[in-house]
Amino acid sequence: MRAQQNIEQFGYRQELHRGVGLADLIFYGLAYMVPIAPFAIFGNVYSESGGMPVLAYLVGMIALLFTAASYAQMVKAFPLSGSVYNYAGRGIAPPVGFLTGWMVLLDYILVPCLLYLVASIAMNASVPAVPVWAWLVGFAAVNTAINLRGIKMTVRLTRILIAVELAVLALFLLVGVWALLRGEGHGFSFSPLFNADTFTWPVMFAAVSVAVLSFLGFDGISMLVEESTGGSAQVGRAMRVALLLAGVLFITQVWVAALLVPDPAGLIEHPSDTAFYDAAAVAGGEWLRHVTTAATALSWGLVNTMVAQVSVSRLLYAMARDRQLPSFLAKVSVRHSVPSNAILLICLLSIGVGLWSAARDDGVALLSSLINMGAMVAFIVLHASVIVHHALRSGSDRLWAHLVSPLIGAGILVFVVINADIMAQLLGLVWLGLGVLALITLYALGRRPTLRSMPAGSDRR
Repeated sequence: MRAQQNIEQFGYRQELHRGVGLADLIFYGLAYMVPIAPFAIFGNVYSESGGMPVLAYLVGMIALLFTAASYAQMVKAFPLSGSVYNYAGRGIAPPVGFLTGWMVLLDYILVPCLLYLVASIAMNASVPAVPVWAWLVGFAAVNTAINLRGIKMTVRLTRILIAVELAVLALFLLVGVWALLRGEGHGFSFSPLFNADTFTWPVMFAAVSVAVLSFLGFDGISMLVEESTGGSAQVGRAMRVALLLAGVLFITQVWVAALLVPDPAGLIEHPSDTAFYDAAAVAGGEWLRHVTTAATALSWGLVNTMVAQVSVSRLLYAMARDRQLPSFLAKVSVRHSVPSNAILLICLLSIGVGLWSAARDDGVALLSSLINMGAMVAFIVLHASVIVHHALRSGSDRLWAHLVSPLIGAGILVFVVINADIMAQLLGLVWLGLGVLALITLYALGRRPTLRSMPAGSDRR
């Protein structure tokens, strides 16, 4: 089998089950991104963008399409689980791969924590008799049980839950457009796309740094390359399709919501976590507010966290089998062909960090900042790995794919990072510093990062 030979040429055995097709990958990516993700962060994006959330999501989608193109190039060169950890390690050098994997861990490990927390707070608001901690533990237990049963069950359930999310989104759009036609809201305009009175590039990139939270997860598709029936080509195609579909859905829903915001000037000055639900109430009344609120809670607490747990467990598995994390994380369930110990560890971490964050007033904002910064830095290194591996090391003459495109993608993301929240920048640097200390510790213990099929003591492929 061609895919299996690709794994073996890097010194690994095919342990994970190959049963995930193109449609499965696309649904997985959509589930990770959540088609209704803007429901939860619309108020912050609207405020940060000066009332131009559509432009923020459009710029974010374009930036990440360049990132998806770089992923496609690297997953083709290195069709292995571990995503950007493997691409940077093999494309540039193993120590760079370790630090990049460390940064993306900040994203992948904390995403389930954030999702459980947001969903639990929302469910507690609807059912106050059940405390936040109980909802959080319940969501984590259900998702872990499903993921331990195998990737096919996860994919099957995500298809069903995605259909429910799309139905709720379609309902909001139909009711919202009908309300606009009846004269509700502010009428149709292009101001959510561009407003000369509030537009500046720093404002826009600051908004993009928040909006990209909705897109994070498309990159998780690359984690399933060792379980994909079509290998790296199928994974690259699925990433692009999922990102485009999500971008169209995000842009459409925030455009309609922006036209229905009760107090645009007030929302710009004072962002609100309930802004989208307030817009839904303008369109259809309190029943639509409750429908969109419940859909957000269930999609973040079940659908998104289910697939997030899959991705981070594969990253831990990939780093552990290279002896860069404890070896017990590389254990694969014989019966279900999943990294069971990694899945269980993520469950425990999600509960622990989630409960700690729930006790803080700024828990959601703190986790969001950390997640975005980890992902953006990792994506920038991904673009660099394309240039180093293909353009510099291999002498590729494909200038657009291996030089121009990754340069543009990295440049956009650098501007996003520069204009991100100061706290996010600071926490990102702290996490990177901890990664450097961990790397120094590995060297001190005589376990300098190496990757199979790469000679020990060599930092090149």
